[in-house]
Amino acid sequence: MGKLGKYSFGTGDRFEKEGRAQLKAVLKMKDLGVEVTPVWNKSNREHETVGTKPASTREEADKAVSALNYSGDYLVDADHINLENVDPYIPVSDFFTIDVADFIGKEALKNDKEEFLEFFQKYLKEFKIEGIKSKIAISEAQLKGMLNNFLFAMKKAGEVYDHIKAEKKEEFFTEVSIDEVEEPQSPVELFFILAALAFYKVPVNTIAPKFTGEFNKGVDYRGNLEQFQKEFEEDLLVLKFAKKEFGLPENLKLSVHSGSDKFSIYPIMQKLISKHDSGLHLKTAGTTWLEELIGLAESGGEAFDFAIDIYTEALERYDELTKDYVSVLSINHDKLPAADSFKNGNEFADALRHDQKSDAYNDNFRQLLHCAYKVAAEKKDFPKLLDKYRDKIEDNVTHNLFKRHLKPLFT
Repeated sequence: MGKLGKYSFGTGDRFEKEGRAQLKAVLKMKDLGVEVTPVWNKSNREHETVGTKPASTREEADKAVSALNYSGDYLVDADHINLENVDPYIPVSDFFTIDVADFIGKEALKNDKEEFLEFFQKYLKEFKIEGIKSKIAISEAQLKGMLNNFLFAMKKAGEVYDHIKAEKKEEFFTEVSIDEVEEPQSPVELFFILAALAFYKVPVNTIAPKFTGEFNKGVDYRGNLEQFQKEFEEDLLVLKFAKKEFGLPENLKLSVHSGSDKFSIYPIMQKLISKHDSGLHLKTAGTTWLEELIGLAESGGEAFDFAIDIYTEALERYDELTKDYVSVLSINHDKLPAADSFKNGNEFADALRHDQKSDAYNDNFRQLLHCAYKVAAEKKDFPKLLDKYRDKIEDNVTHNLFKRHLKPLFT
């Protein structure tokens, strides 16, 4: 409960056991003099997969805050919601990620286009966004493409926002997700999207655009770092301009989805948010589940046996587990180790832990196990093992978020 700070971090926790460990990482940042708002995010798909309800994420967050006597701001994110599934989240969430991917590319009604163009008229002439070298000149073809691709989707975002606002009297924060599409948005397209959100009166606080390169699950960014830097900086400049032009919230900032473990772009983002005095929101989820599995493997005995069982079943159910993540995976099946190749838990942990300096690290293995949380959710003894080997697991979760994520991003 509270405000959305300049820097915020999505502490996704699929099994809702690691809230305290995650909050410890945030408190370590506070010790360094950096305030980061923790935002416990969980999607409807994750709730359905592990058999939890929206209220349980709120309970986890509140419990962690109470256990550590945390007095800072914190939020609970109804992640990737739409009009069909948002209702159970409204009483227990104060951050809503509106996902409009299904509506991008669907054409708006003629009347909607005409009304928006009256609002957008001044930007059909050449204009300048401070910091971007080239002037913005929207061609007729560009305008037609943006109207057909994005206007209807932003109208749908407005419908979801209006529904939440009508039902929820307390303050809440809004993110719009446009990252789950094929192509990254250009600066002009991002500006158009923000204009459309303003037109439909969505006071968006964070926006998650699609960037160039691969944001695969649980592994580092793959792509052209120079191109990413150019896109990220231009997006920051577009947001700054759009806030002034459309009166959007002053705390509007970029959100990076599938943001965990993208270590090669953290220094770039850190440098640019410092340069432009900008905020940033970054979402994580699977990285915490993988630290749970690493902790179990390192604990040996029954816990290591459990980790091997999860991997064995993941290999057998490969197609089922990966089908929903095809666009964000790059697994070379031939490089997946045999389940019986691990002599002990440390070998398993070394292959799974995201340490690119280690010869043992296997990103194919890591990506598959990232998707295998469904298998763990089906095992009745999994929660008991998480409790039994709590100290090792918590240490891993805190270390991973603090050392590998928060510190490089925000200091």
